[in-house]
Amino acid sequence: MHELRTLFEKYRKEHPIQGEPANLYTPANYILEIGGKRFRPILTMLAYQLYRKDWERVLPIAYALEIFHNFSLVHDDIMDAADVRRGFPTVHTKWDLNTGILSGDLMLIMAYEYIAQFEDSTKIPRLLKVFNRVAKGVCEGQQMDIDFENRGDVTIPEYIKMIELKTSVLLATCLEMGAIAAGASDEEVAHCYEVGRNIGIAFQIQDDLLDTFGTADKIGKKVGGDIVQNKKTILILRALEMAGAEERAWLLDLMCKPTSNEAEKIEAVKALLLQLKVPDFAQAKKNEFRATAFQHLDELQVPEEKKTSLRALMENLVTREY
Repeated sequence: MHELRTLFEKYRKEHPIQGEPANLYTPANYILEIGGKRFRPILTMLAYQLYRKDWERVLPIAYALEIFHNFSLVHDDIMDAADVRRGFPTVHTKWDLNTGILSGDLMLIMAYEYIAQFEDSTKIPRLLKVFNRVAKGVCEGQQMDIDFENRGDVTIPEYIKMIELKTSVLLATCLEMGAIAAGASDEEVAHCYEVGRNIGIAFQIQDDLLDTFGTADKIGKKVGGDIVQNKKTILILRALEMAGAEERAWLLDLMCKPTSNEAEKIEAVKALLLQLKVPDFAQAKKNEFRATAFQHLDELQVPEEKKTSLRALMENLVTREY
């Protein structure tokens, strides 16, 4: 995985987003330059390498998916009023709101340009169809997330559907597009997608846990941001299920309005989550999706040694502390 990340970074640096006016292109390149886990391009490359050895061919697709992911972060940060991303100022904070919107739009267009560069032109229509599906899904998931902020009756199944659209389908599509580019069979492509979809849901549940119970120096952003933004994460939804009437009313009221004391709100909610053993529930739910993902990985008809790196990355996605 380290080798693939190094090779991807080399390709990315050789293909910076640049042009004029600089205030449009520089912010787009900035969000890519300040880091990131690069899980998505590595997943794309790993899926491709399950079936072919000439991994260089899939780099434009891997780059397109990383650009798209970062485009979604630029716009998410605007909607969440977030001022820090990966330990650095967010694009709209470093520049301004309009620049963040326009630079994000540019990145979406650039993603399409790189998909169109895949050298096997016969596969491009299918790749674009898959990409359009995930792009639409991410928007649907984001709107659901926004809608949930003002609802007190969100269920855990609804939440799982939202994170599937907003987060996990992109991880699934990275594996799917890598397999399609490599010429894998439809059955293999379907298993690759399910590997990503299930590990992606587990990944987001881990992200929810880290946002509330992680440390700022490791996660690269302010701890408790979801609580401050009144996000109906799986942690909050489970607490609403388990709380008594008085505690439930208190939590619903707290999570449906802004606060003048963010630190106090975060600590109060965390205390209730711990009291109700919510982290244990979230860990168990995460492990259910993890297990399903690995079942689909086992179904792939390729030598086990080819799955080793993908298996390790999947494990990292659901156990990471950053």
